[in-house]
This record gives sequence, C-alpha cells and structure tokens, in this order.
Amino acid sequence: MGNMLNSFDSLMTLEVSGKKYRYYSLQEFSKSARFDLSRLPFSLKILLENLLRREDGVTVRKEDIEALAQWDPAAVPDREIQFMPARVLLQDFTGVPAVADLAAMRAALHRLQGKPSRINPLQPVDLIIDHSVQVDRYGTVASLKANSAIEFERNHERYQFLRWGQGAFTNFRVVPPETGICHQVNLEYLAQVAMTSELNGATWVYPDTLIGTDSHTTMINGLGVVGWGVGGIEAEAAMLGQPCSMLIPQVVGFRLLGRLKPGATATDFVLTVTQMLRRKGVVGKFVEFFGPGLASLSVADRATIGNMAPEYGATIGIFPVDEQTTAYMRLTGRESLVPLVETYFKAQGLWHTPGQSESAYSDTLELELGTVEPCLAGPSRPQDRLLLKDVRSSFRTSLVTLMQHEAVKLDKETRERWLGEGGSPMTVAPELTALHPDRELGALGQCVPLRQPDGTAYSLCHGSIVIAAITSCTNTSNPSVMIAAGLLAKNAVRRGLQVKPWVKTSLAPGSKVVADYLVATGLMPYLEGLRFHLVGYGCTTCIGNSGPLAEHITKAIVDGSLSVAAVLSGNRNFEGRINSYIRANYLASPPLVVAYALAGNINIDLTRDPLGIDPNGQPVYLKDIWPADEDVAELAHSHVSAGQFNNTYGDVFNGGELWNGLETPTGELYRWQEQSTYIKEPPFFADFTAVPAPVADIRGSRVLVLLGDSVTTDHISPAGSFGEESPAGRYLISLGVKPHDFNSYGSRRGNHEVMVRGTFANIRIRNRLVPGVEGGVTVWMPTDGKGSVQMSIYDAAMRYREEAVPLIVIAGKEYGTGSSRDWAAKGTLLLGVRAVIAESFERIHRSNLVGMGILPLQFMPDATYSSLGLGGDELFDIEGLESLAPAQTLRVKARAMDGTIREFQTLVRIDTHNELDYYHHGGILSYVLRQALKK
Repeated sequence: MGNMLNSFDSLMTLEVSGKKYRYYSLQEFSKSARFDLSRLPFSLKILLENLLRREDGVTVRKEDIEALAQWDPAAVPDREIQFMPARVLLQDFTGVPAVADLAAMRAALHRLQGKPSRINPLQPVDLIIDHSVQVDRYGTVASLKANSAIEFERNHERYQFLRWGQGAFTNFRVVPPETGICHQVNLEYLAQVAMTSELNGATWVYPDTLIGTDSHTTMINGLGVVGWGVGGIEAEAAMLGQPCSMLIPQVVGFRLLGRLKPGATATDFVLTVTQMLRRKGVVGKFVEFFGPGLASLSVADRATIGNMAPEYGATIGIFPVDEQTTAYMRLTGRESLVPLVETYFKAQGLWHTPGQSESAYSDTLELELGTVEPCLAGPSRPQDRLLLKDVRSSFRTSLVTLMQHEAVKLDKETRERWLGEGGSPMTVAPELTALHPDRELGALGQCVPLRQPDGTAYSLCHGSIVIAAITSCTNTSNPSVMIAAGLLAKNAVRRGLQVKPWVKTSLAPGSKVVADYLVATGLMPYLEGLRFHLVGYGCTTCIGNSGPLAEHITKAIVDGSLSVAAVLSGNRNFEGRINSYIRANYLASPPLVVAYALAGNINIDLTRDPLGIDPNGQPVYLKDIWPADEDVAELAHSHVSAGQFNNTYGDVFNGGELWNGLETPTGELYRWQEQSTYIKEPPFFADFTAVPAPVADIRGSRVLVLLGDSVTTDHISPAGSFGEESPAGRYLISLGVKPHDFNSYGSRRGNHEVMVRGTFANIRIRNRLVPGVEGGVTVWMPTDGKGSVQMSIYDAAMRYREEAVPLIVIAGKEYGTGSSRDWAAKGTLLLGVRAVIAESFERIHRSNLVGMGILPLQFMPDATYSSLGLGGDELFDIEGLESLAPAQTLRVKARAMDGTIREFQTLVRIDTHNELDYYHHGGILSYVLRQALKK
C-alpha cells in the first residue's frame, strides 16, 4: 500500500480514539474522478476500494479502476480485474492438501536451487480443523469425549503435518480440533469487518475481505464482509500473493420487505431464498440484499442466508454494514473494534441506514418475509423446497421414481391416488404397527422386522428416519433456532414423548458458545433426554461424517432394499453425501429435526399427523409443542452474552491435551514419510521444469465418463467413507491398512494415491457408458473399438495411460455443483483427463479445472451430446489449442467406430487472460512456482 500509485488523489487520514489511520477514500475518489458512486452496489464499492488501494500500474491499472467505477448494470461481464483478499480461510479437508502443495513447492524449488522460504503465505491465513470429527458414538454424555479420541487416533498423522506447517510458515495460524466449524469461528471471532495493518511506519485501515477453501465461506457475507469460496488451488495462489482474476460481475438485488411471521425460522427463510434464486439463475453473479426488511434481520439470520449462497448459485450473498453489524460485534465480544468500524464505513459511504436510496442492480427480486412458511428441502437438492404439508407427497413421488419397476405393477389409478391423497391421519409410526398402512401397495409398503441388541423390536420401512442431526454452521450459528430446538425438546419431554429407537441422533454445533447457552438456558438436559447429546464441534453429518449406522439398521436397509431418510439442519443433501445407505435426505431447521426424530418417519404429514402418543394415550401434534417466538427471544436475550464468546475464544489457538501432546516435525522442508498412508508428496511438481511445455491439440481422446445434469463435486470426489472393494480400499489393504481404519476420502486428501482412486467413485454416480449401473464404473475401449471391457473408472484410466490415450469427460448442465473441492479437479487430472465438455459449469469447479490445467469447454446454446448424436464411444479431437484465447470457440471432431465424423463447436470456458496464463503453465500452482523461481 505504501508504494502504490495514487492516480486519483484519494489517500486520506482518519482518526479514531486518538489513533490515526491511512486509507484510500471512495468519497475523495468520487470527487477527484467525477464519478457518481451513489448507486454503485455496496459489494462493488468494496471491490473498488480494493483496486484503489492496490493500484500499481501493472496488476491494477488506472483504467481498471475507472471501468469498475463506471459499472453498467446491464452489461454482460467481460472486463477482467484483479482482486486481492485481505486474508484466506482454510478448513482441514482442503487445508491438508493445500499445505502439502506448499511443502511440495518448497521441495521443487529446493531441487531447482531456489530458496524454499519464498514459498510462504503473504496474506494472513487461518486453518480451522473442523471436518474430521465423525459421529461414531452418540446418544450418551460420553459421546463427545469418545468421538474426539477416535478423531485424534485416526488423524494424528494429518494433525502432526498441520502442526509442522504452523511452525514452518509465517502468517499461518491453526485452530485445533474440538473448537468449532470454520465459518462459525470466522463469523464469531476471526472477522474484523475493518482490517488494519502496519506498513512503512503507518497504520492502514481497509475492508475485511477473504476467500476460503470451502464454498460456504459466504456465511461471512451476513456480517457485511465480502468473501467467497474458491478451490484450494486458487486459495494457495492467493496465499502466495497471486490476485484472484475475475470479471466485473453482474449484481442482482434482492429486496426484503416486512418481517418473518411467528413460527417461521431463518432456515425456512433461506430455503425459500435458495429456491427463488436458483429459479432466477444467479451463477457467477453477486447477490445483494436490501430493503426495509433488513431492519428485522439479525446478523445470525443474515449469516444463514449468506451461508447458502453456493446452494442458490451466487458468488456472494451480501448484506450491508449497519447497526445490526455492530450490535453483533458487541454481542460476540468485539466491542473494541466497533468505533473503527463505524467511523471508517461512514467515512467511506459504506454504512447503511434505513430509508437510504437504493443502488442500481442488474436485476431484482422481492420477498415479503411474512409469506415465508415452515419448510424443508429434499430429497437430494437444497433448492427443492417443500412446504411442511408437502413433504410426504414429495417422498412418495421420489419413492415411485426410484422403484419404477415395482410401481408399474400397480394400476395407474391406485398409484396416482396414493401419490395425491392425504389419507387418514397416521396416529402410530408405521414401524410400530403390526400391519403397514401401505401394505396393499406391494413393494412400496415394504417393511423389514428387526430386533435391536437390547431386545427392542420394530420394523424398518420406506421413509424410516435413521439419522436426525442438528449440525452445520448454517443453523447452529443462530441462537434463535438452536434455542427453539431446545424448547421443543423440553415441551416434548414434558409430554412424555421419546425419539424413535431406530433414529441416530446427534448435536454437533459449530461453536462451544452454543453448548454454553444451551446449558445456561437449562435446555441441554431436555435435548439429552431425547438423545441429542453433544457429539463434537465440527461439520459431522453435513459434510458426510455421519458415522456408521447400527449393523441391524444397515442389514434391514439392504435386505429390504429400503429407501430410508435423514433429516439434518445442514446446507447440502446431495445424493450419497450424508450416508451411503440413505437415499432421501432433507434439510430442516433444528426444531424440525427434533420433531422428525420424534415422529420417526418422513412418510407422514406433520401438519396433521401426531408426533407420538403421550402416556395418557393422547396424540401430541407439532403445534402442541412448537415454542412461541417470544419465549425464544427472551431466552436468547437473557442467556447469550459477550462473556461466553470471550471465554470460548480467549485461547482458541492453544488446543487441548491431545493436540499439544502430538509430536511435531520441524524444519523448512517437510520430511515425507514413505510409510505414511495419509501424507504423501503430491506428484504435481515431480517433473517440474523452469519453462512450460507448449500446449498441443488433444487428439484421439476417449470418453472416460459420460454424465447427465447436476453432477456434483461429491459425485466427482466424494468426501465420505469407502469400502474394501473400492479401488481406494484395495490400495490401502495392500499396504496393510485394516478396513476399520480407512477413515474417509476427505481425511485422506493428503494422499494422492487414495484420492485418484476415489475420483468418480461415488456409489450413486451414473455413468451413461454403463446404463443401469451405479457407482464408479466405466468401459475401457481398445483403439479399434472392439472388445470393450467394463471395469472401475480408475482401472480404465490406468489402462488408457499405458496406451498413451488422452481422456475427456462429457456432462450435462451444472457440472461441478457443490463444494469447493479441489480434488475434484486434481483427481480428474491424475486420471489423465485433458478436457471436460459440459452444457454448463458451476463457478468454483470451472475455476479449479483451469487451475489444474484441464480445459473446460461448453456446448453451444441448445446443443447437448444427445442432440449432437454422441454416444461416448467415439474418438475425439480438440483442435486450435496453440492459438487459444479466452471465450473463443473451438472445433471438436468426433469419429465413430464406423468412420463417421461429427464436428461441433464449443465455447472455451477459460474466462480471463490470467486464467489463460495458468492453463499455458499447466495450472496456477506451476505458474506461481515459476514466478518464485524467477525471483
């Protein structure tokens, strides 16, 4: 900052509490450059300040600043700018491979006679260990301690490696396990709103901004902080001083009116917003919330909305900085930061006041908050919102779709009546009845009788809820919904209700503060009375770490081919994510999670069917135990305090006995352990050269996988558990690892040998090269196209590698939806894939593909592989790569086995010139390493 240009004479001094701060003034810029910024959206003003502060004439030029200041809301994004976040946030699933990449870059630089210490974070980096705890034990007061011990036993190699990184790198802090979820820790503690730093003898102030290696980094948008999720690859580059290349985005305004009505929660609000914005189409756009309804929304409510920006497709879902912001900072123990935040944001014209003039937007939506109804989302996508009264019919529809071969045996009238009717109220859970109410529907009414080890007998049926999890920062960061869950539990216990015995329950908040106020309010005993005991402070079920189901439950599911359900207060419910045995997954507010655990089955209507029968034989309905809003508000006001946050975060970086007892390697270079099955030197720099090889056309390539729409990064690179018959399982067994020690794909991300074998290995992925088969299977095709063989995707890729055959992936719409999972790109590269051709890409995954040197190509509008007559058994040539340019069209040739050639045009989804540089270098990390080598 001290050596930057100041073309617009905007450098000013601000004094707060007797201390002087230097800053680049948007107000002075507006006067000097004669640009009216009054209607520029808040989020773009933050980007504008970022450019002003970093103007150097090279990375940021005067004309870049002017282009942003003259933003045209209607313009199609085509102007590239370079954004540099103030800090970087990591979680451990993505943080371990990021640190491994940095360690490998140091090793490569050392081999090339460079200085390894040049590979070091230049921006502040915080890594929070939150993704590794799993729900192995539940339902007792000992669950938390037991799960923590198992976590350290499984992950001690990874944690030792992270502790090495903490000592080897500067600007790098690690928040140990048993603390909380990265986004909630960021919201409650790390975020400063106004950042400061010392440079050239002066103190500088500027907006807090960040990127994070988790797509839900956008949760911080609720505090008025601009930040979004990126892949680990892009985050590593930012850590090393590389700016984030982006096009000036369109900004969609979302006007909020009124206030939520009694009984509606922030969860219901966010699921409504997610559905609206997905229908609108906001992928790659900023969304900015405004309007009179802001005043009624706390930061905790706003953070819930910001958190799910990836689910509605936006880059960010930002709220302004206002009195709610500073009220939350005071509540969370950051009172000392408030004077600077207020003074700075007001001086910059960034402080929001009710009634101020509206900004200009590329498009707008509007929601009257009073129309929000209680709802869930499911059974497999967050945007598929269901009113509470429609959940049963939705499940039945999905069951009929899943069991088409059985459903067609019913006459159409019977089937349609079952799908559409309300039916008689179900007073007893079908698992506990002698005869299932739907027994006349054949397989649709399937039940499997079983007896638990303790002698409890019941049946497991379609729709049985086998997991009910209060999980995820999305909701556990919000005291209102957590206290509502506790009050509902209290009311249920007082009416004599109990959670059904087949339901695996868990409480995994994103912060220890949650446990503090649940104890302070006296609600924790009631949650524990329903077996919602603390199981850990981490992502758990939301990330897929739901842990194993009881053996008798899994046996019944398999024996009966049952479609069972999970209900969780998370943000994602993609197929195969929560648990491999569960097909129907529903997102819900914490109180509804408790309610469904009481009911025990998703195939009922909670607006009319009772949750259970009390000891007096009376039915108890949801409305009977739903807490009043004023009771929730009173408990939150009286029992959530700044002292709780100060106590929790006072020693947040210290860790407990298990963390501090780990042996920690030291040294500038990491000493890779040959015998390790968790941490191996990544292969990306094994044959690294100072000069990149020229880019060549892709010729004679085969299709490795042919996919449909909405393929998620969970499909491409699953995070959960895997079996001993999978390629990853067979690999670990060959090294002497027992199946019970496999852990998860997510925890093995420091070992590329596991991860490449896990790529496209989700048990629910459907490769259309093998119709009717689920899982990581494809066909290997010899050069002459004769004698193809069905095998695992990994085995086929290795065969193609031996034959020097390049590979491509072909897919439908929304390819790469979901988590910012860099291994979805890294694993694809290691399988030998050179290009992905899809109808459309999700933002982060497209960027990750480019970041690993994989070419993303998009079918032209209205074209699909089906409409082009492609079957996936052709040989493909992609021409024109030597003269590649951003957003150009490329010709692709497909040669069928009979010699027929089809040609079609594709759009190159390398969007910026910076990305083109990365592609030419074989990826962003190779580019950054070569820059370090030059220095």
